[in-house]
Amino acid sequence: MSDTPFRFNFSAMGSPCELLICADSRAKAELAAEAGVAEVKRIEHKYSRYRPDSLVSAINARAGSGEWSEFDNETAWLLNFADTLYSNSEGLFDITSGVLRRVWNFDKALIPSLAALEAVLPLIAWSRVEIKNKAIRLPEAGMEIDFGGFGKEYAADSAAVALQKKGIAHGYVNLGGDIRVIGPQPGDSSPWKMAIQDPRQRDEIVATIPVFQGGLATSGDYEKYFEHDGRRYCHVMNPKTGVPVSYWQSVSIVAPLAIVAGSCSTITMLMEEKGGDWMKKSGFSYLGISNDGNRVSS
Repeated sequence: MSDTPFRFNFSAMGSPCELLICADSRAKAELAAEAGVAEVKRIEHKYSRYRPDSLVSAINARAGSGEWSEFDNETAWLLNFADTLYSNSEGLFDITSGVLRRVWNFDKALIPSLAALEAVLPLIAWSRVEIKNKAIRLPEAGMEIDFGGFGKEYAADSAAVALQKKGIAHGYVNLGGDIRVIGPQPGDSSPWKMAIQDPRQRDEIVATIPVFQGGLATSGDYEKYFEHDGRRYCHVMNPKTGVPVSYWQSVSIVAPLAIVAGSCSTITMLMEEKGGDWMKKSGFSYLGISNDGNRVSS
């Protein structure tokens, strides 16, 4: 019996999510979906900054106290990954930069004062975070770490592994646009065609990218933003200046893992005009749309 695609929709990490699972029976697909959703929820509960009982919240609550927070092997891997991103992005991908949320209010479309920015910028300092013997501490009160820059992508990869452990060889995980493809379409092994949203026309598609396997992620200036005096202020912010980036409308990258695709697309956004060269050197497939509407692609 040939595999049939089954879709499962759920909500997690503040986003609409979908599992597309190809299986020879609905019962098998449902068992796999249950495992995939459980893995996404597990990661959300463990690392979400919005949950007071998460590991991230516990670490942040002890900032400046001198107390250490112990962590496990999974968290060690994520912290090492964060350190690699920091090094490879000239310090632009900094998981302590979430404190900028305190001064930028996208709901009220308010631009913070220079004094407000200067108050939080010293708290953005991954290089000051102390890690020793699987324990971490933040040296100054008010500092935070935040895995939001790659959390959904990591969950997509982890959910895909959970599906594969249940015998699923074809399908994909889509967590709010962060996608991990397990394998091509069953039968003819054709790629899945993933639509990329037009960053200026919400209901329009700007491109369709074929993906056989691996991760696809898009970063853009249209997910959360406001406009003031003709300028768009988006949620992707330079941690050194505290000001939103403005060079790219959107950047999509295909890589072996969703967590790699997502972090690379974000770094490209953060590098602004230098991002094009950075994408080319990455060796990954990409589609970037600059602020003047020009496209660059591999």
